[in-house]
Amino acid sequence: MGKTNEKKRDFFWLSYSDLMTSLFFVMLVLFILVFSMQNKLIDDLKNSNETLIAAKEELERIKEIEKTVNNIDKSYFRYDSINKKHILNMSFLYPTGSNDITQIVPDKRSDLIKAGIAIKNLILKYPEEENIKYLVVIEGQASNDGWNGNDDLSYHRAQSLVNLWKSNNVGLDRLKNCEIIIAGSGVKGVPREYPDTPPANQRFLITIVPKIGEMRK
Repeated sequence: MGKTNEKKRDFFWLSYSDLMTSLFFVMLVLFILVFSMQNKLIDDLKNSNETLIAAKEELERIKEIEKTVNNIDKSYFRYDSINKKHILNMSFLYPTGSNDITQIVPDKRSDLIKAGIAIKNLILKYPEEENIKYLVVIEGQASNDGWNGNDDLSYHRAQSLVNLWKSNNVGLDRLKNCEIIIAGSGVKGVPREYPDTPPANQRFLITIVPKIGEMRK
Protein backbone atom coordinates (compact mmCIF):
# COMPACT_ATOMS: atom_id res chain seq x y z
CA MET A 1 0.00 0.00 0.00
CA GLY A 2 2.81 2.40 0.88
CA LYS A 3 4.63 1.66 -2.34
CA THR A 4 1.46 2.45 -4.34
CA ASN A 5 1.07 5.85 -2.67
CA GLU A 6 4.73 6.58 -3.25
CA LYS A 7 4.38 5.76 -6.94
CA LYS A 8 1.38 8.07 -7.17
CA ARG A 9 3.36 10.88 -5.57
CA ASP A 10 6.26 10.32 -7.96
CA PHE A 11 3.88 10.36 -10.94
CA PHE A 12 2.24 13.56 -9.70
CA TRP A 13 5.53 15.43 -9.34
CA LEU A 14 6.78 14.13 -12.67
CA SER A 15 3.58 15.30 -14.38
CA TYR A 16 3.74 18.60 -12.51
CA SER A 17 7.35 19.08 -13.64
CA ASP A 18 6.43 18.34 -17.25
CA LEU A 19 3.52 20.80 -17.02
CA MET A 20 5.71 23.56 -15.56
CA THR A 21 8.36 22.94 -18.21
CA SER A 22 5.71 23.16 -20.94
CA LEU A 23 4.27 26.36 -19.46
CA PHE A 24 7.78 27.82 -19.24
CA PHE A 25 8.39 27.19 -22.93
CA VAL A 26 4.95 28.61 -23.81
CA MET A 27 5.68 31.76 -21.79
CA LEU A 28 9.14 31.99 -23.34
CA VAL A 29 7.69 31.79 -26.86
CA LEU A 30 5.04 34.40 -25.98
CA PHE A 31 7.69 36.67 -24.49
CA ILE A 32 9.85 36.43 -27.61
CA LEU A 33 6.80 37.08 -29.82
CA VAL A 34 5.67 40.12 -27.81
CA PHE A 35 9.23 41.44 -27.62
CA SER A 36 9.64 41.15 -31.41
CA MET A 37 6.29 42.84 -32.07
CA GLN A 38 7.13 45.60 -29.62
CA ASN A 39 10.48 46.27 -31.32
CA LYS A 40 8.81 46.35 -34.73
CA LEU A 41 6.20 48.78 -33.42
CA ILE A 42 8.92 51.00 -31.95
CA ASP A 43 10.83 50.93 -35.25
CA ASP A 44 7.64 51.79 -37.20
CA LEU A 45 6.87 54.68 -34.85
CA LYS A 46 10.46 55.90 -35.11
CA ASN A 47 10.34 55.80 -38.92
CA SER A 48 6.98 57.58 -38.96
CA ASN A 49 8.31 60.24 -36.62
CA GLU A 50 11.39 60.77 -38.81
CA THR A 51 9.13 61.07 -41.88
CA LEU A 52 6.94 63.65 -40.14
CA ILE A 53 9.99 65.65 -39.02
CA ALA A 54 11.37 65.63 -42.58
CA ALA A 55 7.99 66.70 -43.98
CA LYS A 56 7.75 69.50 -41.41
CA GLU A 57 11.24 70.74 -42.27
CA GLU A 58 10.43 70.66 -46.00
CA LEU A 59 7.16 72.56 -45.42
CA GLU A 60 8.97 75.24 -43.42
CA ARG A 61 11.57 75.52 -46.16
CA ILE A 62 8.89 75.90 -48.83
CA LYS A 63 7.21 78.63 -46.76
CA GLU A 64 10.54 80.42 -46.43
CA ILE A 65 11.10 80.27 -50.20
CA GLU A 66 7.52 81.39 -50.93
CA LYS A 67 8.01 84.36 -48.61
CA THR A 68 11.14 85.28 -50.56
CA VAL A 69 9.23 84.92 -53.85
CA ASN A 70 6.38 87.12 -52.60
CA ASN A 71 8.88 89.84 -51.68
CA ILE A 72 10.33 90.07 -55.19
CA ASP A 73 11.50 93.56 -56.24
CA LYS A 74 8.47 95.82 -55.70
CA SER A 75 9.87 98.35 -58.15
CA TYR A 76 8.48 96.16 -60.91
CA PHE A 77 5.95 93.83 -59.29
CA ARG A 78 2.99 93.94 -56.98
CA TYR A 79 1.76 90.68 -55.48
CA ASP A 80 -1.87 89.61 -55.69
CA SER A 81 -2.22 87.36 -52.62
CA ILE A 82 -5.74 86.24 -53.58
CA ASN A 83 -4.83 84.92 -57.03
CA LYS A 84 -1.19 84.11 -56.09
CA LYS A 85 0.20 86.08 -59.01
CA HIS A 86 2.78 88.83 -59.49
CA ILE A 87 1.55 91.71 -61.62
CA LEU A 88 4.01 93.86 -63.51
CA ASN A 89 3.53 97.46 -62.41
CA MET A 90 2.96 98.73 -65.93
CA SER A 91 0.38 98.62 -68.70
CA PHE A 92 1.08 98.81 -72.43
CA LEU A 93 -0.95 100.41 -75.16
CA TYR A 94 -0.56 97.95 -78.01
CA PRO A 95 -2.13 98.75 -81.37
CA THR A 96 -5.33 96.70 -81.76
CA GLY A 97 -4.50 93.17 -82.86
CA SER A 98 -0.75 93.60 -82.38
CA ASN A 99 1.65 91.52 -80.31
CA ASP A 100 4.79 93.33 -81.48
CA ILE A 101 6.58 94.24 -78.24
CA THR A 102 8.93 96.57 -80.15
CA GLN A 103 5.96 98.91 -80.61
CA ILE A 104 5.99 99.59 -76.85
CA VAL A 105 7.78 102.82 -76.00
CA PRO A 106 11.50 102.21 -75.24
CA ASP A 107 11.36 103.09 -71.51
CA LYS A 108 8.72 100.41 -70.96
CA ARG A 109 10.88 97.83 -72.75
CA SER A 110 13.77 98.74 -70.47
CA ASP A 111 11.59 98.17 -67.39
CA LEU A 112 10.42 94.82 -68.78
CA ILE A 113 14.04 93.71 -69.13
CA LYS A 114 14.80 94.80 -65.56
CA ALA A 115 11.74 92.87 -64.35
CA GLY A 116 13.10 89.74 -66.03
CA ILE A 117 16.46 90.29 -64.32
CA ALA A 118 14.62 90.59 -60.96
CA ILE A 119 13.06 87.16 -61.56
CA LYS A 120 16.45 85.74 -62.55
CA ASN A 121 18.10 87.12 -59.40
CA LEU A 122 15.36 85.55 -57.29
CA ILE A 123 15.93 82.14 -58.88
CA LEU A 124 19.71 82.45 -58.50
CA LYS A 125 19.34 83.20 -54.80
CA TYR A 126 19.16 79.47 -54.09
CA PRO A 127 21.95 77.39 -55.71
CA GLU A 128 20.98 74.45 -57.90
CA GLU A 129 22.63 72.11 -55.39
CA GLU A 130 19.77 72.79 -52.97
CA ASN A 131 17.43 71.01 -55.40
CA ILE A 132 14.97 73.91 -55.56
CA LYS A 133 13.11 74.30 -58.85
CA TYR A 134 10.91 77.10 -60.11
CA LEU A 135 7.92 77.02 -62.42
CA VAL A 136 7.50 80.49 -63.97
CA VAL A 137 4.23 81.13 -65.82
CA ILE A 138 4.27 84.17 -68.11
CA GLU A 139 0.63 85.06 -68.76
CA GLY A 140 -0.52 87.71 -71.21
CA GLN A 141 -3.79 89.59 -70.85
CA ALA A 142 -5.73 91.78 -73.26
CA SER A 143 -8.21 94.62 -73.04
CA ASN A 144 -11.85 93.94 -73.85
CA ASP A 145 -11.64 95.99 -77.04
CA GLY A 146 -13.80 93.79 -79.26
CA TRP A 147 -10.89 92.11 -81.05
CA ASN A 148 -11.94 88.52 -81.86
CA GLY A 149 -8.48 87.06 -81.52
CA ASN A 150 -7.63 88.32 -78.03
CA ASP A 151 -7.02 84.82 -76.60
CA ASP A 152 -4.34 84.01 -79.18
CA LEU A 153 -3.11 87.59 -79.11
CA SER A 154 -2.48 87.57 -75.36
CA TYR A 155 -0.50 84.31 -75.72
CA HIS A 156 1.70 85.80 -78.44
CA ARG A 157 2.23 88.92 -76.35
CA ALA A 158 3.51 86.75 -73.50
CA GLN A 159 5.73 84.93 -75.98
CA SER A 160 7.09 88.26 -77.20
CA LEU A 161 8.06 89.13 -73.60
CA VAL A 162 10.01 85.88 -73.25
CA ASN A 163 11.70 86.58 -76.60
CA LEU A 164 12.59 90.09 -75.40
CA TRP A 165 14.28 88.57 -72.35
CA LYS A 166 16.13 86.06 -74.52
CA SER A 167 17.43 88.74 -76.90
CA ASN A 168 18.68 90.83 -73.96
CA ASN A 169 20.56 88.01 -72.19
CA VAL A 170 18.16 87.69 -69.26
CA GLY A 171 18.41 83.95 -69.87
CA LEU A 172 15.61 82.48 -67.73
CA ASP A 173 15.30 79.72 -70.32
CA ARG A 174 18.94 78.74 -69.72
CA LEU A 175 18.61 78.23 -65.98
CA LYS A 176 18.59 74.53 -65.14
CA ASN A 177 16.29 75.01 -62.16
CA CYS A 178 13.67 77.05 -64.04
CA GLU A 179 10.83 75.93 -66.31
CA ILE A 180 8.95 78.62 -68.25
CA ILE A 181 5.30 78.24 -69.26
CA ILE A 182 3.83 80.74 -71.73
CA ALA A 183 0.10 81.38 -71.44
CA GLY A 184 -2.57 83.80 -72.65
CA SER A 185 -5.85 84.43 -70.83
CA GLY A 186 -7.27 87.02 -73.22
CA VAL A 187 -10.13 88.90 -71.58
CA LYS A 188 -11.03 86.06 -69.20
CA GLY A 189 -8.04 85.86 -66.84
CA VAL A 190 -7.90 87.06 -63.24
CA PRO A 191 -7.33 89.51 -61.77
CA ARG A 192 -8.68 92.22 -64.10
CA GLU A 193 -8.90 95.98 -63.86
CA TYR A 194 -12.12 97.89 -64.50
CA PRO A 195 -13.22 99.81 -66.52
CA ASP A 196 -11.84 97.35 -69.04
CA THR A 197 -10.79 99.74 -71.78
CA PRO A 198 -7.33 100.07 -73.39
CA PRO A 199 -4.68 100.15 -72.03
CA ALA A 200 -6.30 98.49 -68.98
CA ASN A 201 -5.38 94.79 -68.77
CA GLN A 202 -2.86 95.02 -71.61
CA ARG A 203 -0.29 93.59 -69.27
CA PHE A 204 1.60 90.53 -68.06
CA LEU A 205 0.93 88.39 -65.01
CA ILE A 206 3.77 86.31 -63.58
CA THR A 207 3.21 83.23 -61.45
CA ILE A 208 6.35 81.93 -59.71
CA VAL A 209 5.95 78.52 -58.10
CA PRO A 210 8.89 77.21 -56.06
CA LYS A 211 9.22 73.45 -55.71
CA ILE A 212 11.63 71.22 -53.82
CA GLY A 213 12.53 68.09 -55.76
CA GLU A 214 12.50 67.01 -59.39
CA MET A 215 10.75 69.10 -62.03
CA ARG A 216 8.62 66.65 -63.98
CA LYS A 217 7.87 67.81 -67.51
